[in-house]
Amino acid sequence: MTTYGPYTPLRQAGNIYFVSGQVGIHADTQIAAKDISSQTAQALDNLKDLLAQNGLGMENVVKTTIYLKNMADFDDMNTTYLTYFTEPRPARSSVEVAGLPRLAENELLIEIEAVVYRP
Repeated sequence: MTTYGPYTPLRQAGNIYFVSGQVGIHADTQIAAKDISSQTAQALDNLKDLLAQNGLGMENVVKTTIYLKNMADFDDMNTTYLTYFTEPRPARSSVEVAGLPRLAENELLIEIEAVVYRP
């Protein structure tokens, strides 16, 4: 698990877990793809891996917040996002942001944070 600053990637509070924003950087290569679909898939794979390390799965995600550098990428992001969650899908907010941190060679286009529940 790679962190890019002074924060905790996953924090538990009772049966609720708060997951810091996951970006589309591959943990091994430290490279971000150039397109939104690939970065979305990588951010969600990073989320999935972090959850698995803590005995959780994507079915435990109850809320996500999507930060997009460009809202014009919404449809492509959404197409990829839909493949990671089954019904009932998490509640979700999507917002456009002026920029995301420069952590990889290519510009970051998306960050996804999550709230997770373990029954």
